[in-house]
Amino acid sequence: MIKESNQKLEEISTIIDKLRDKCPLTHCITNYVTINDCANAVLAIGGSPAMANEEPEIAEFVNLAGATIINLGNLLENQIGAMKKAAIETKNTGTPLVLDPVAVGVSQLRNEMTKEVINLSNIDIIRGNMSEIKSIANLYSILDETSVAKGVDVAESDIITIDNVENNAELVAQVAKKLDTTIAVSGKIDIITNGESIYYIDNGEEIMSKITGSGCMLSCVIGAFSAIAEPLDAAIIGSLSMAVAGELAYKTCLRNKQGSGSFRTYLIDELYNMNDKKIIKYGKLYENI
Repeated sequence: MIKESNQKLEEISTIIDKLRDKCPLTHCITNYVTINDCANAVLAIGGSPAMANEEPEIAEFVNLAGATIINLGNLLENQIGAMKKAAIETKNTGTPLVLDPVAVGVSQLRNEMTKEVINLSNIDIIRGNMSEIKSIANLYSILDETSVAKGVDVAESDIITIDNVENNAELVAQVAKKLDTTIAVSGKIDIITNGESIYYIDNGEEIMSKITGSGCMLSCVIGAFSAIAEPLDAAIIGSLSMAVAGELAYKTCLRNKQGSGSFRTYLIDELYNMNDKKIIKYGKLYENI
């Protein structure tokens, strides 16, 4: 049974002020296509981004950071060593780690890197679309069927809807429990679970998929929150902040008869202006009971 979770909404809304008070260093090993947007999203929500990608300095940044994010988006050869080093160092230091396994399931390299990062570390949060999470389930023999995304985008058959959300959530919870982590699945409806508790966010806007890097930005925003909150709460408030910002940014675009270019700018503006009152007013958070 799914019900509204207003109490949880109020509880986690206070985390935004805590993030801005502490402004933790948020270390992002991300792809060069979206690196600027990711840095601006972290700044807007209240973190301090560091986009250090070179292996020789990774250990030092992990030691300084409140959290590290590893994004496989534009997987370059010189990043592979840095990602492995970061996975090991976060485990050694206890630094929260968020993995964005972009396009896992599409190539053998991405499959191997995803498994290696998971196996070398204690991942706090995995953030991906449903095709990516199904691919991870397949890698760990939780799911027999193969799901291949359309490049970095979710496969049409894996789009989360009101009709399939509970079945998808059950699978995601199995993966989270198997890997002892929290998983945030983004889509029109978001699924967030640590294998025990399951939450849903229904603030998604289709225009999010029309700009490059919305998922990458979300992973970095969640990463910033993971520096000051437990993984489940960080995944929920990060996903809510991004979803509500997207909803409000889209409304501004509609009023002004503008498109995806303006939406990107408004999205950053809305992240900057996000607060507990907006989360409580606009957030559509539900939970399994």
